[in-house]
Amino acid sequence: MKHLLIIIFTILITDFYYFPIEFVFLPGVNTKMLLAGIGLVMFGFNLARYRMGQIDKGFLWLSLAALCVSFISYISIVINNTPDHSFTGYIISMWVWLGGAYTVIEVIKRLHGKISMPIVCNYLIAVCVIQCILAYIMAIYPPMLEALNSILGGEKYMGVTEGRLSGIGAALDVAGLRFSAVLVMIAYLMANIRRVNLEKYFIYYVIAFMIISVIGNMIARTTTMGIGLAIAYWLYSSKSFRLRDLNKQMIVSMAIVCISLVGIVYLYNTDYTFYKNIRFGFEGFFSLFEQGKWEVGSNEILLNHMIQFPKTFHTWVIGDGYCYNPLVKIGGDPYYTGPVYHGFYMGTDIGYIRFLFYFGVTGLMAFVAFFLMCGKICMSKFTNYKMLFFLLLMVNFIGWVKVATDIFLVFAPFLCIAIGGGNSLNSDDSSKVYSAVCQEG
Repeated sequence: MKHLLIIIFTILITDFYYFPIEFVFLPGVNTKMLLAGIGLVMFGFNLARYRMGQIDKGFLWLSLAALCVSFISYISIVINNTPDHSFTGYIISMWVWLGGAYTVIEVIKRLHGKISMPIVCNYLIAVCVIQCILAYIMAIYPPMLEALNSILGGEKYMGVTEGRLSGIGAALDVAGLRFSAVLVMIAYLMANIRRVNLEKYFIYYVIAFMIISVIGNMIARTTTMGIGLAIAYWLYSSKSFRLRDLNKQMIVSMAIVCISLVGIVYLYNTDYTFYKNIRFGFEGFFSLFEQGKWEVGSNEILLNHMIQFPKTFHTWVIGDGYCYNPLVKIGGDPYYTGPVYHGFYMGTDIGYIRFLFYFGVTGLMAFVAFFLMCGKICMSKFTNYKMLFFLLLMVNFIGWVKVATDIFLVFAPFLCIAIGGGNSLNSDDSSKVYSAVCQEG
């Protein structure tokens, strides 16, 4: 019982990191910031206790890359004389996420006595499954939503008032990208289930994948990207995916899938809440079957209204210094007279275009380089998981076609493992750890 309570506590800490929330009694401070503060103390303690005086070179270069993004952002707003500091503090944001991730890694390490890639992935998977289940429960049981609303401040559920499903701090495309990242983790672990010696979890991964795919799409249709990447990876790795070694698990998994499909059809025809949300989450598929063409409301807005590019050489190079629409953003520019749409400058929330208008090609290339460096560091530290990190990079870069949200927080826990997670692993231990995980399960 005690061990179960500790696991629940660890899942809660991981959730506070992955989907930060703000309480009414701590206005302006979210759980990510609290975890970052705790992580700073823990990191200092470990430095003193284990006498780790050297800073990993990869982290030094990564920090310089984030500083470059912040510096170019600052140059843009100075040259353009704008007050929009959306990315000038990215270096600080990076280290806050790392601080929060460090706390999560330390808690997990103390619970399990070790830290590894599969363990971290499993906790992130558990968090996303729980968020999806909670989102649906709140949709069918409003008193729970009202109770949580009374103690949560800040953005609360970010869109639940619009009639969309939302978890606790998990909503809109922010949640969609994070769900997509977890879906590719599930896909990777399932395809390499014997290599990581986690066969006993195969059925649980199937269940988790279905829950996140269905309810996650009800929360944010960006989750579809994760489903697509997962299927693409399964097709790519099908030659090495030895299904014959998983006969029992595959039979049970297929049974679960069939029962789930029957349940989905039943709820679609009997429960209005489910009917409404499943049609929203899979609008494109319903449109294809019912009208013979793929049509999604948000995609139509994106294609018909949001694709526009800078018209001056100056904007292409260094941007206009605006990310949010100054008339909507608090503390914005009172002299701005441009269009107002969804709170974004030039009426577009397409990530790549927003970056171009904010700090031009210069800033965009610096931002891309930052994430490529994240991927490179993780791939070099954990060579057996290169494809997983490639998939995560794909989630980030494909996601920018839709929104400007990034997924550095997904890389942060693995980056913390790479430098030791306290006193555990270091850059020379990745292959040993992988072998140990395979032996210990």
